[in-house]
Amino acid sequence: MQRAEINAKLDLDYAGSEAINTICSNLMFSGKNIKKIVVTSCEPNDGKSFVAMQIVSNMAKRGKKVLLVDADLRLSVLNAHYEIKLSGQGVGLAHLLSGQCMLEDALYQSNIPNVYLMPIGTDVQAPLSLIATPDFDRLIQAVGETFDLVIIDAPPVGLVIDAAEIARSCDGSILVLEYAKTHRRALQEAKQQMERTGTPILGCVLNKVTMDRLSTKKYYSYGGKYGYGKYGKYGRYGYSKGYYRREDEQKGKKKDK
Repeated sequence: MQRAEINAKLDLDYAGSEAINTICSNLMFSGKNIKKIVVTSCEPNDGKSFVAMQIVSNMAKRGKKVLLVDADLRLSVLNAHYEIKLSGQGVGLAHLLSGQCMLEDALYQSNIPNVYLMPIGTDVQAPLSLIATPDFDRLIQAVGETFDLVIIDAPPVGLVIDAAEIARSCDGSILVLEYAKTHRRALQEAKQQMERTGTPILGCVLNKVTMDRLSTKKYYSYGGKYGYGKYGKYGRYGYSKGYYRREDEQKGKKKDK
């Protein structure tokens, strides 16, 4: 097995730690068969990768052997944001699914006890040809038998269909929302998209909340600024432009009348 060094600090302040503790405690009561979980968001920059990494770190501290699969094959931010250094040739999920390496080559034991990684390996412009396959399903089932918990970081479901395809191979999904940003329409559409997969939505994480605005008893929230600006580049694939354009145009027509 390869080695991975996670050099960025994962420690949170008290409010953040308590919020993640609450999320992970609830996950542990979701059922013993809930082992493979996809984490996605409605829109870019909601902080899904941050939430995925924090869940992995927290569960590892509880003694769970946890694998984080980076399945954002279009535009991953994990390696750069968490300063992850990989040993060997740096192969990962894309190489494995395309038949360029074996499973043991794409798995990395990290410097954090009980935390294992499967990086993307390389960006792919047409990832569905790799994800929407029996090979991907067999992979997720295999790692689910090896690890206590598998967390899969997927692209925003509001932009691309990847997360829904990934969810078909999982036991549950988590939606990450940004406070005061995510529109109700986007949440409804994301919820419907994930529900069509037949995989239950375990819950939503409300991210980037100022703790004096909302009670932690009602919301799983964190007040930090963890936006991922690189996700704006999804526009180059033609997915992110004018997500609410039709709605905005209708409002504009009403105003003109």
